[in-house]
Amino acid sequence: MQARARGNHGVMPRFAEQVEVAIEALSTNPPQPFEENEFIDASRLVYDGVRDIRKAVLMIRTPEELEDDSDFEQEDYDTRSRTSVQTEDDQLIAGQSARAIMAQLPQEEKAKIAEQVESFRQEKSKLDAEVAKWDDNGNDIIVLAKQMCMIMMEMTDFTRGKGPLKNSSDVINAAKKIAEAGSRMDKLARAVADQSSAIFVDEAKQVAHMPLIKPFSLLAMRLHFTAIWTVREVESTECPDSACKQDLLAYLQRIALYCHQLNICSKVKAEVQNLGGELIVSGLDSATSLIQAAKNLMNAVVLTVKASYVASTKYQKVYGTAAVNSPVVSWRMKVPEKKPLVKREKPEECQTRVRRGSQKKHISPVQALSEFKAMDSF
Repeated sequence: MQARARGNHGVMPRFAEQVEVAIEALSTNPPQPFEENEFIDASRLVYDGVRDIRKAVLMIRTPEELEDDSDFEQEDYDTRSRTSVQTEDDQLIAGQSARAIMAQLPQEEKAKIAEQVESFRQEKSKLDAEVAKWDDNGNDIIVLAKQMCMIMMEMTDFTRGKGPLKNSSDVINAAKKIAEAGSRMDKLARAVADQSSAIFVDEAKQVAHMPLIKPFSLLAMRLHFTAIWTVREVESTECPDSACKQDLLAYLQRIALYCHQLNICSKVKAEVQNLGGELIVSGLDSATSLIQAAKNLMNAVVLTVKASYVASTKYQKVYGTAAVNSPVVSWRMKVPEKKPLVKREKPEECQTRVRRGSQKKHISPVQALSEFKAMDSF
């Protein structure tokens, strides 16, 4: 408890400083903006400090000493409280959140992180270009891809000391959300893969049961016996495979792998060392691992979206449009933005004055003759 009191020693001065800054900014006319995130972080530290002290008191007291049962919170203090306190001690170093500490990394490490973020943004641009083609109404695969992209952007912003994620626990929760979205995408994409195989099998059965009409060509015989062979092979196995289905399932395995990797790397935190009374912050390895995992996952999502579209529309040209607007997902091109057919003139161009052009002067023949200079005669 004494250690916790020493750890929270700088919380109140920081909170008082932020309150003074907010009062000065709001008392001006007109009110000036101030750093709301810093004020929220300072308030959060005060709240966490009071809560930790209350937990510490409740943990050392016996039930007989408590007059009211309402002093106990509905949680297990032997497990959850102590682990959460330990986690918060790791996140709040010198009265600062993990996001604020990540912003204090040395310039060399910030430059390396910026390189990784730039590489991540290139993968993000590929995903943006892919999902921008499709209308997300009736297509949950596109919706999940957008959600995963947004969460991964927040996680990469955390490594630069920016964004809505403040502590390591927020990053861990974000990784869990990505894993949940990945599981839902896996379920949808597998349904698409199974449906593409089912469409192929149904059409092959129809061709196999069609009678051959004489005279028949060699191509018709080959198509007929190929369909019969396909049906027999399919009926001998539980799940028919095709090239597009195998590619889609391989990409889904990548998503599961990278989601697990991202969950491990989400426990990112900066290390603070006290050397000679000077705090040295370092966290390059954990930050780059997190960004690399997010980059790999982004690439897998892009490939999954493409493979899902191919698996849904592979037999469209041969067997009609039943595979396109399927019950699983609906692939419709996004309606482009409306643009005027006639280019509108700018207001400043419409109000410009029209000047008269120089009129051709009429010169009399006598005046023209007087102005003419003949060549010197020999």
